[in-house]
Amino acid sequence: MRLGLSFFAILVVVLLTEVALRVGFGFGRPPLYVADPTMGYRLAPNQQIRRFGNRISINQYSMRASEISPLPEPDQLRLFLLGDSLANGNWWTDQANILSALTAWKLQRSLPKKYTEKYTTVEPLNASANSWGPRNQLAYLRQYGTFGATVLVLLLNTDDLFGTQPTDLQVGRDRNYPDRNPPSALAELLERLFKKQVSIPGLEDIQNEGGDRVGKNLNAIDLIYQKAVTEQARFLLVLSPLKREIPGPRDYEIIARQRLQDWTIEQNISYVNLLSTFQNHPNADALYRDHIHLSPAGNQLVSDIIVTEMISLLRSTQELTPTQKSTQH
Repeated sequence: MRLGLSFFAILVVVLLTEVALRVGFGFGRPPLYVADPTMGYRLAPNQQIRRFGNRISINQYSMRASEISPLPEPDQLRLFLLGDSLANGNWWTDQANILSALTAWKLQRSLPKKYTEKYTTVEPLNASANSWGPRNQLAYLRQYGTFGATVLVLLLNTDDLFGTQPTDLQVGRDRNYPDRNPPSALAELLERLFKKQVSIPGLEDIQNEGGDRVGKNLNAIDLIYQKAVTEQARFLLVLSPLKREIPGPRDYEIIARQRLQDWTIEQNISYVNLLSTFQNHPNADALYRDHIHLSPAGNQLVSDIIVTEMISLLRSTQELTPTQKSTQH
């Protein structure tokens, strides 16, 4: 009898723990990934989940966004944010507070009257994934296009300039890139706490890619820009610094940054280098969640800057015909 009661008590504790982990923290349903032959990987489409109280919506095109039509309505201004985990917001950012949503919300309220007469809504698109670099992002655009976006914003961090070629090796093997749900919420928690990440065959070779990686990524950025021009989207490039760059970037980062800036000057690109803005901020540490990702305060600041730049970009191109927009650079 006692043995039966003890077993029942343990079972009740396990079940209550399972429910608490699922309902309270979202364990058991992590954001899932799918392998992709050109992108390496992307978020699995059509996901609606909640992690640590934050809503995560992934639409039919693997975007962190609501479902969209292939093209916008005539009165829609589509803001397409392309990036990595900075743009995505990961599990720690609620859907309403990711950078694309904040920017769209602010842009809707900041547009001059002559634009609000044309655009009644601003729709945010967000194609992003953890550790995506320019070559992953280019592959996404080649597969899906820009969806008739009015403005394409490419958000990079300094590490992206050194990103390696796309690979799917980590999908389903690295705990941060699961391709299926775990057996239970408790199983996921125990795995994250106690299971050591094993090395993935072939991944180290990818990570040690030789040659001019900066040059390869600059070429991908250029092709992203050309894709935007071809599809009649204005293009804005934003570069976010690593937290350790605030006192000053390392020599190799200075060189890579200069190469990027030289390209923006050559192509007459609308470019926002956030380094000086962050360096001049009275509390730069407060802009970061960790060494690379932005805090809520950082997202607020960057979204304000992007809105200002977008309005300027819209004003500078408002009178151009499609042919002129394709050839102005």
